[in-house]
Amino acid sequence: MSTTAPEAARPLNRAELFKTSNAELQARWPIDVNQDPWEIPLDQFNPGHPDLFEHRKELAYFERLRREDPVHYTETSQFGPYWSVTKYHDIMYVDSHHELFSSDSRKGGISLGGIADPDPDPNFALPMFIQEDQPKHDQQRKVVAPAFTPRNVMAFEPLIRERACRILDNLPRGETFNWVQEVSVELTGQMLATLFDVPQDDRSKLIYWSDSVSNLANPEYFPTVEEGFKVLWECFGYFNNVWQERIKRNQPGSDLISMLAMGESTKNMPPNEFLGNMLLLIVGGNDTTRNSITGGVLALNQNPDQYAKLTADPSLVASMAPEIIRWQSPVAHMARTALVDTELGGKKFREGDRVAMWYVSGNRDESVIKHADRFIIDRPNPRQHLSFGFGIHRCIGNRLGEMQLRVIWEEILKRFKKVEVVGEPRYLKSNFIRGIRELPVRVS
Repeated sequence: MSTTAPEAARPLNRAELFKTSNAELQARWPIDVNQDPWEIPLDQFNPGHPDLFEHRKELAYFERLRREDPVHYTETSQFGPYWSVTKYHDIMYVDSHHELFSSDSRKGGISLGGIADPDPDPNFALPMFIQEDQPKHDQQRKVVAPAFTPRNVMAFEPLIRERACRILDNLPRGETFNWVQEVSVELTGQMLATLFDVPQDDRSKLIYWSDSVSNLANPEYFPTVEEGFKVLWECFGYFNNVWQERIKRNQPGSDLISMLAMGESTKNMPPNEFLGNMLLLIVGGNDTTRNSITGGVLALNQNPDQYAKLTADPSLVASMAPEIIRWQSPVAHMARTALVDTELGGKKFREGDRVAMWYVSGNRDESVIKHADRFIIDRPNPRQHLSFGFGIHRCIGNRLGEMQLRVIWEEILKRFKKVEVVGEPRYLKSNFIRGIRELPVRVS
């Protein structure tokens, strides 16, 4: 089956997209995930199709693009036309030249799913600082940056370790369970509640809203994108109450809500921008780390020689943590919009062109990372990866995420001979968050 959409399946505008059923949206853009990507004409390539990621077929597409067309133009897709940038240094170039490539949500957002709209409906447009250009990006980012200084991150380690121990000690022995829910979600959910200084009993709400963002277009979750946004506005109601409480307290605080409520560039945000930044912090603090925690278990089971190496030398956890993050690439891509006519890799971009930086592909670029297609827990330079982005938009909580991954594995190795995958994983239908929904395991 060709990956080219039928002529009638034109990209939908924002209003049409939100009203059309998610099941119909899927049917408009079919793809045969089992077709060999080396046999598909390059002019029919749509490497951003979410079905490829749900079935873990995307890597072969990017391998071919890196070899044959590393800066590739997809003319027809459910996202409209877009460029794919697939090699390490080209991705770094786009990510670090913000004067050439915009993150502005009004020009299309941070992912391929974003739709450019100069006058967006505030109910469905959720600005956030990662979707802003200078100077607003830096002004808002600086408000929450103090929470993630090296000193503050290190201060979290005893608490993370205490929680990791409790989670692992309560796991059933000799029974199959879903690692995602019982371990990954639990650890990151508790950390989110701490960062926001909200009751731990509410952490399930934070996870639910995070999952809702990742599944807006998934018919298993929502009939339409519009229905998904109704759930996201419940998140606004919750955090607006917290916000008002922090304002009444009128005291500086180290939690993210207090920082935003007191920050000069954030204290007067309109409701949709407030919600956008809350969701950014929730997804950034949950999805990336939780999928790395799960992805590490899967990677070690798929590479038993590396698991044996780890159990023989637990000190390798320190280098394994960033290798897991590279291997999993929990944020598959970020999108930019060309601000001017420019050139990259011999290809000419026009002002207004959409550009996808495929971190998942750059992290497997053999021209930069030796044996990039192999999971190697003792790499000499394991932090040489793109999973946290590059330049001014580099993930603000990267060290906190890496710490949680390191600590959970230090504690796993103290307790279990093995975390064994005993069933097939289920993956997220998303080209943005490269996630794992279910991972059946047993511990021994």
